[in-house]
Amino acid sequence: MKIELADRLKKLPPYLFAEIDKAKNEAIQQGRPVIDLGVGDPDIPTPDIIVQKLREASLDPATHRYALNKGLRSLRVSMAGWYKSRFGLDIDPDTEILPLLGSKDGISHIPLAFVDPGDVVLASNPGYPPYNSGGIFAGADVHMLPLLEENGFIPDLDAIDGSVAKRCRLMHINYPNNPTGAVCDMEFYERAVSYAQKNNIIVCSDAAYTEISFDEYEPPSFLQAAGAREVGIEFHSLSKTFNMTGWRVGMAVGNPEVLGGLAKIKSNIDSGIFTAVQYAAIEALENADTIKKDLNRIYAERRDTLVNGLKDIGWEISRPKATFYVWAPVLDGYDSTGLAKAMLDKADLIVTPGNGFGKYGEGFVRMALTVESEKLKEAVSRIKKEFF
Repeated sequence: MKIELADRLKKLPPYLFAEIDKAKNEAIQQGRPVIDLGVGDPDIPTPDIIVQKLREASLDPATHRYALNKGLRSLRVSMAGWYKSRFGLDIDPDTEILPLLGSKDGISHIPLAFVDPGDVVLASNPGYPPYNSGGIFAGADVHMLPLLEENGFIPDLDAIDGSVAKRCRLMHINYPNNPTGAVCDMEFYERAVSYAQKNNIIVCSDAAYTEISFDEYEPPSFLQAAGAREVGIEFHSLSKTFNMTGWRVGMAVGNPEVLGGLAKIKSNIDSGIFTAVQYAAIEALENADTIKKDLNRIYAERRDTLVNGLKDIGWEISRPKATFYVWAPVLDGYDSTGLAKAMLDKADLIVTPGNGFGKYGEGFVRMALTVESEKLKEAVSRIKKEFF
């Protein structure tokens, strides 16, 4: 019997992080001292108060049954309270919040609710791969929103072809941005709202990195823009904010009709977040300020260690104001893939080639600040020895 993949899977590029993990594991099996600056998975454990809350809740047999797709109301109230405290927004926990199995869950599934074959999805490029794959699974034509260095890695919405805009149903934006580390101001969000209103497009703002920021900078929320809740939603995640990547907790916030469509998809796909994890998520949100302060102090130190170290050896790197990524232009004589390969072959360093995030990521590599400062110093030392 011949097994054939569906066409939708054949259209997908290899999943970037799976390829990186394969290369890393092969090097480790060879006994090489690999330093992994590739996948953005925090190395710092989940705070103990969150782990203890999970332990406590998991001992209660009532948490062992099916969860509700909309989650515990107490979780939604806690999420709404966090949005009020952080962004000054009044969010209705009953109509304007949908808990998710991580923001990736919502981002990848929302096209199924609103996009038909032949419709257009606009996706930031370079960008998080599920912006593209979610559209492909829905049968959409995915059009790129180029993020160019000369524009501060902000898309030029006026440059989108009118025929594309006419067919577009959904647009993904993401600030602070992965992979570039770029940030945006309220003016861009206001332009995005205006563009969406003009063209009847749902905006999906991925805000997973708003809580990792430096130098007293506080990233805004898309939902703070006038009219934002009329045209779209925002995805948020506890993964990076609280070192809970494996726990799978996130949220979609905003337009009730958009959330309703996504909820209908999810009710046919999953059965919600394990209830004990929901109680742990409440504990995280109630201690957000303290946890954020501690983590950002660590990431700021790591950022400065890496950026200052690379600048000192002659590699001109921009200092990110947010995220735990450094977006570095390739060295002379290399393209993105070539430099990533050379970093592994010569220096036992895993970095992510920018073109793995899309066409417009070519010319850059991404480094994640998810190892301790001593390893970052060692990474700089290896780069100096092998490339400068």
